[in-house]
Amino acid sequence: MTETLAPTTDTSATDTSATDTSAADSSAADSHAETPIADADGIIAYPALDRPAAFTRENLGWVPWLEPIAEEHLTEAHWDALVDRGRAKSEYFRLLARDPEILRARTKTDNDIFYNKNAGLPRAERELSAAAASRSNGCIFCASVHSRFAAHFSKREDDVQRLLDDGVDAPQDERWTAIVQASVALTATPIALTAAHLDALRAAGLDDLAISDVIHGASFFNWANRLMLSLGEPQNPQG
Repeated sequence: MTETLAPTTDTSATDTSATDTSAADSSAADSHAETPIADADGIIAYPALDRPAAFTRENLGWVPWLEPIAEEHLTEAHWDALVDRGRAKSEYFRLLARDPEILRARTKTDNDIFYNKNAGLPRAERELSAAAASRSNGCIFCASVHSRFAAHFSKREDDVQRLLDDGVDAPQDERWTAIVQASVALTATPIALTAAHLDALRAAGLDDLAISDVIHGASFFNWANRLMLSLGEPQNPQG
C-alpha cells in the first residue's frame, strides 16, 4: 500500500553560499519534479526524479527517503539543535533533528572544522579535503557543494573540475595531491592513512595544525557522506 505525499523538498541540505557548509540555500529549486509516494513503512520514493548522472559543481537539490519533522512541529530542543534557525528550511536538517542532541554536536563540529581561522589550512583546502572524501565516497550532492567552495576560495576551477571529472587520482600539484590522497585514505578506512601520507603532507608545506585540518575535514565528511547517502538522494536543479 502506498500513500501520496504533498510535494516538499530540500534543495540544499548543505549550504551553497560562500559562508556556511551546511545551511539551507534559498536560491535553489523549491519543488520536487513530481509528487513523492510513501510505502507502508514510510519510505518515500520519487519515480520520476531528475537525478544527476555525474559529479558536478551545479547547485543540486536533495530529497529525503524518510519524512522530516514539519517546521511547525519543531520544539525548542529542535531549534537549539539546529544552531542556526535558518536550517529549519532544510528537509535534511529537519530529518536529522529527530535526534537533536546528535544534530547539535554534529553542527558544532562541522562549524569548528571549517570556520576556525586561528591556524591550519586555508578554507579552500579544507573544502578540498571534504570534496575529495565526497568524490571517493560517491556522494554527488556533497561533492557538488564542497567542490564549489574549493573552486570559489582557491580560484582553481579547472583543478577542482578535474577532481570531479577524472576522480581522486587525477593529476594535481604536489600540495593538492598530498591533501587529496590523505583524505581518500581516511575515507576508505582510518588505518589506510600511513606515515607516508603524513610525510607527503609535510613535504608539501603543511604543519601539524594544517594536517589536523585535513584529517578532520576528511573524517567528518566521509561520515557525513554516508549518513546523507542513507537518507535520501540528489536531484538536478529545477527551473
